[in-house]
Amino acid sequence: MIEHISSTDFTDAQRLFHGRGHAYPNLNHVNVDWLSPVILITLYQAVDSDWLIEQATALKVLVSDCRSVQVQHRYEKFSPTTVLLGETISNTVVSEQGLNYYIEFGKAQNSGLFLDMANGRAWLKQHAAGKNVLNLFAYTCAFSLSAIAGGASKAVNIDLSKASLSKGRENHQLNQLAKKQGKKIIFEGVDIFKSNSRIKKYGPYDILVCDPPSFQKGSVNIERDYAKIIRRIPQWMNAGATLMLCLNSPDLDEDFLKAEVARECPDCLFEQRLENPSVFKEAHHGKGLKVLIFSYQPTLIAD
Repeated sequence: MIEHISSTDFTDAQRLFHGRGHAYPNLNHVNVDWLSPVILITLYQAVDSDWLIEQATALKVLVSDCRSVQVQHRYEKFSPTTVLLGETISNTVVSEQGLNYYIEFGKAQNSGLFLDMANGRAWLKQHAAGKNVLNLFAYTCAFSLSAIAGGASKAVNIDLSKASLSKGRENHQLNQLAKKQGKKIIFEGVDIFKSNSRIKKYGPYDILVCDPPSFQKGSVNIERDYAKIIRRIPQWMNAGATLMLCLNSPDLDEDFLKAEVARECPDCLFEQRLENPSVFKEAHHGKGLKVLIFSYQPTLIAD
């Protein structure tokens, strides 16, 4: 595994090895992330303990600033995290593209920042100046940080989890964005599918970021529910608005999302697909993260 890691710059948080893309034989069950000063190995099935220690030791040598190598066992109930080498570190602050994020280990399945979305955050930062940005399924509000840092006039963060939004507030405070921007950053802990009036309240919007989970029991089944979001676009967005629609499901490809948009909001025109960071190699096209950019161009009807 160690021989497949090509990164030489460990300044930013990043994935070091992406086995889940099935591009490396016999390593489909392993991911490795650098979340300074922690290397986090994520396992999706049990492995030989001697092999694991050998890999952890080599990784710690590779990254000189590493103070802890930890492993998360995704195949076990509650996805427990244990320390393999070095210090016991339960939280840290990492940087990416000049912004800082709180990261936690061992408290939840996800640490607080989705590394495959780095290019999406960079794109938003470049296009947000003067824009009113709607961030759906905001999680810890990483997109909001990128938008505000890029000069957005407003960022509205919507997520059912108030705990995640609380982390989002902390991330804004960490970057001194909340104090600088005042009431331009909004956090609403509501159900996206049941709170249309609350979402419309802060619009109309110039940019929509929608990065939903593929499935959450009792709240989201994106194959069924993406259409509900797309058909609201005319109510939420300004003419000429830009849409960043994301799809994480390995079972749904970009054609699924394009077809949903064409059916539910035909005034949305496909512009481009953003590439994922190069480390996220996928052996099978369409299995990884899909980030599609559309523009909303409503048809003008003459009087």
